[in-house]
Amino acid sequence: MSLLPELRYPTVSELVSSARTLAAHRPGLCALRQVGVSRAGRPLHLLSMGHARPAVLVVAGAHANEPTGGSTTLALAERVLHERQLRADTSWHFLLCADPDGASLHVTPAPRSLHDYHRGFFRPAAPEQPEWAPSALPPDRLPPETRALTRVIDELRPFLQVTLHGTDLGGSWVQLTKDVPGLAEPFAKSAAQLHIPVETGASDAAGWPASGPGVHVMPGPGAGAAYPSMPDDARHSTWYHVHRYGGLTAVVEVPMWASDLVDDPAPHPAPAAEIRRLAERLLRDSLEVERVLAEALPRLADVDGPLLRAARWALELVPGLAEDWMRTQPADDSMAYVGSVDAFARRLPLRAAAMLMRVLQENGDRAAPRLERLVATWSDAFAERFRARWVPLEHQVEHQSRTVVAAVRHARDRAT
Repeated sequence: MSLLPELRYPTVSELVSSARTLAAHRPGLCALRQVGVSRAGRPLHLLSMGHARPAVLVVAGAHANEPTGGSTTLALAERVLHERQLRADTSWHFLLCADPDGASLHVTPAPRSLHDYHRGFFRPAAPEQPEWAPSALPPDRLPPETRALTRVIDELRPFLQVTLHGTDLGGSWVQLTKDVPGLAEPFAKSAAQLHIPVETGASDAAGWPASGPGVHVMPGPGAGAAYPSMPDDARHSTWYHVHRYGGLTAVVEVPMWASDLVDDPAPHPAPAAEIRRLAERLLRDSLEVERVLAEALPRLADVDGPLLRAARWALELVPGLAEDWMRTQPADDSMAYVGSVDAFARRLPLRAAAMLMRVLQENGDRAAPRLERLVATWSDAFAERFRARWVPLEHQVEHQSRTVVAAVRHARDRAT
């Protein structure tokens, strides 16, 4: 396994402090302002650079367990400051953290291993995620973080929104709400130079058309979903809010730990049978967590909170997803896609177990040690199966930054 990364992921307060210093250094060019508050009253900050009307909006921290984006916003801001051509005809705007409440609950800023990462894991249920809430809730129940983000989009009317995401273990890929011709080449070149595998069969983009390896274009409204049971639909997320102004969204994913198993385009010898086996394992693993939850629930009668809600939500996804995998033909027959499904099938019960473990630990519950052992075993098995290798944080940030800059340049060409 990897040694401790030389750099660490900054906290939200450190991001804001760095942005404030930058704005104070170049007050004529940069401005930092509050654009909303979270459900718990934490401020949401937007750093703006440049004055051109064509705007780019970069969103970090939409998922609490994907911390690379915060570091990337700082790197991009520094680059825009020093490379005049990047801001000559484009203004840049950085939402430093879309979910500061979630960021306060994910507590592994410098993970040494996948086990360490999951010991402090948090990822909210979809209705509590700023970008995904519109796909799960009616407009009058959207959280304040979502409303703040859509207000910023309405104000800026960006030709491109880039949202910075990541994966715990796997490869890098891009999701686009509209195609950006020319992006695939610099994306692949950057990944190769930094030894980051390209996730050519990402399960998140199952069945989507690709404009190049790892660059996936979301299908139109009439297309069917590869996983019909999944309750959230990207086409109802904030990613599509920019379309009303003629813009598009690019979602740039980068791994913390890399695995070459998700970058193998060779055909799998029996994809349908293997995915059925993965579905059966998913059900078995989830049942182990559900048994612990059922046994502990009477002792948690007065306990509620985002960790418990998120753990239960993750478990509720499992039966439908397993049925999708068992009853439908695989969206892709490649080794890469089957590997991505394997990773997905490991993540759901592992994340549920990790978050439930934290709830039990915080309440001194006697079932906590059982989940501690499960989280340790599953984390190590995940890393071993995928031959996980740490991607240095500076490489994560550099690849994400390069991809953002390439997306801006090619999206501008597309818009003109």
